[in-house]
Amino acid sequence: MTNPLLQEWDTPFGLPPFNKIADGDFAPAFDAAMAQDLQEVEALVANPEAPDFANTIEGLMRTGAALDKVASVFFNISGSDSNETREALMREFSPKLSAHSSAIYSNTALFERIQAVWEARDTLDLNDEQSRVLMLLHRNFVRAGAALDGAEADRMTDVKNRLAVLGTSFTQNLLADERDWVMEVSEADLDGLPDFVVGAMRAAGEERGLGPVVTLSRSVIVPFLQFSPKRALRERAYQAWGARGANGGATDNRDIANETLALREERAKLLGYDDFSGFKLETEMAGTPDKVRELLMAVWGPAKTQADADTQVLESMLKADGVDGPLEAWDWRYYAEKRRKAEHDLDEAEVKPYFQLEKMIEASFDCATRLFDLEFAPLDVPLYHEDARAWEVTRNGAPVAVFIGDYFARGSKRSGAWCSAIRSQRKFPDVQIPIVVNVCNFAKGDPALLSYDDARTLFHEFGHALHQMLSDVTYDMISGTSVARDFVELPSQLYEHWLEVPEVLEKFATHAETGDPMPKALLDKVLGAANFDMGFQTVEYVASALVDLAFHEGPAPADVMQKQAEVLENIGMPRAISMRHATPHFAHVFSGDGYSSGYYSYMWSEVMDADAFAAFEEVGDPFDADMAAKLEKHILSAGGSQDAEALYLAFRGRMPGVDALLKGRGLAT
Repeated sequence: MTNPLLQEWDTPFGLPPFNKIADGDFAPAFDAAMAQDLQEVEALVANPEAPDFANTIEGLMRTGAALDKVASVFFNISGSDSNETREALMREFSPKLSAHSSAIYSNTALFERIQAVWEARDTLDLNDEQSRVLMLLHRNFVRAGAALDGAEADRMTDVKNRLAVLGTSFTQNLLADERDWVMEVSEADLDGLPDFVVGAMRAAGEERGLGPVVTLSRSVIVPFLQFSPKRALRERAYQAWGARGANGGATDNRDIANETLALREERAKLLGYDDFSGFKLETEMAGTPDKVRELLMAVWGPAKTQADADTQVLESMLKADGVDGPLEAWDWRYYAEKRRKAEHDLDEAEVKPYFQLEKMIEASFDCATRLFDLEFAPLDVPLYHEDARAWEVTRNGAPVAVFIGDYFARGSKRSGAWCSAIRSQRKFPDVQIPIVVNVCNFAKGDPALLSYDDARTLFHEFGHALHQMLSDVTYDMISGTSVARDFVELPSQLYEHWLEVPEVLEKFATHAETGDPMPKALLDKVLGAANFDMGFQTVEYVASALVDLAFHEGPAPADVMQKQAEVLENIGMPRAISMRHATPHFAHVFSGDGYSSGYYSYMWSEVMDADAFAAFEEVGDPFDADMAAKLEKHILSAGGSQDAEALYLAFRGRMPGVDALLKGRGLAT
């Protein structure tokens, strides 16, 4: 037992011993842990005692601890610091882990015990949390196909295994396209670019042994599209960004997406649903595709009206520059930035030095201290990459969590930003504090400077982290972010509002060179322009959500790209705006089924987040202690212990309408 992944971790806070783990440890650890898990399940099933909550439901929660440890380490580092070995391991073990999960969920004797406890639930002396866990576990087994038998059960296993393979392939293809494309530029091509953009391009080039380059990392390509006056270079970069996953050859994702949708439909029909959307949304707050479409279309109309008006303004600016022809997608960000400077006297090159990464981390921590009495102290512990760092989180001297931040873009990291947990909070079968990870893709610098949107991303992911860190439940299956997909974004989007609080920016938005606070006039401009270009942002998002919904409602399309084109034509997608995530790189939907038929959930949560922050505004203090305690009790600490709607009602007393969202985005008429 020399494999560090299979040993007890005698480390601070039970952190994985990253400095002792080698890639060669994962395969034998996975094999051993899966075998142990199956033995533990068989022992549970062999129990001669009549099934009850303790020996069956809690008994099942005692199984799989070794596998959880191995998987949590592997999947955290494979997304944030991949290499060829880890990618090969992912391809090898994704179908193995799917088959392992199927073996447990299709264990007839195990399901019979769970079913027996479920049927006897009214006679058992269960508390509310236990009743909730029993319902969720039983539902999970049924939705996984536990009630199927014979050929249908076998087919369900095959479908899920194949979907696991496809999701892994989609992710790795996208990572390869993002990692491998670079556009070298000359010194003359840097003319007109702000220093922070040039610095990011030089740093990206140095990492590859080149001069300044544009890469497909959002932290490089978006500011390049915003500021480069060279239209031909913008077009080339934008076309490459949009073509991720659709370049032909080994990394093309279009056939993967087609097959994925067909298999999802088959999976849903095996379980008795008409389509995958009906299956997926049954357990979400929205409940049905019609409710989702109702929300999205209520927002689409005002957003498109705004975007169409903005198109006319930007196109006139294009023509004033002597360019014939219509505004194109690679023009939008450039002319929108020029317009922002003209209309709001706001220049991102002037603003960015005030958003230092270190200061924004401090700000996110300080808000959590003022709201929830949390304290953050740096930890000197081995982590999986030199860029990652850790903090101990305490309250009144008692440990609450370990927080790991991994903020910089690199070729080994998939794009985007996310929050994950190496370990979730629980009290059964033992008490453990969570180990929570935030991963972002900010450009390196000395100091590292963020855009205002970057800073919002940092606050967003830290809102997810707070949901994990403040969790206070007994069972980890309902811990932290284990909630409905269209509720999980509420804490993250709500936390973004504290970045907009003037006193927070006055304290932490200080100049990287002088240390001076942001001048009030500039601060007012930043806050005044918070909704600038919101027509564009809303249109690109809602279009993606509508395409995702259309993919999963009704029969699976034979050709995803044709279906995408049909949806965009039907809604009147503006020519110069693209979907935020075109299908071949729509990782939310095709890397796994977490956000499949669920990309709308950001907007569903936004309906609540605007209303939730209004609760603080109504009492006149964004740091009101009573309101913060209420938020923690009913939302952040409760995890999935109740239905999402019940949790929100307990906090706010009512459900909000879409008007709050439109007002928050500046789209209300």
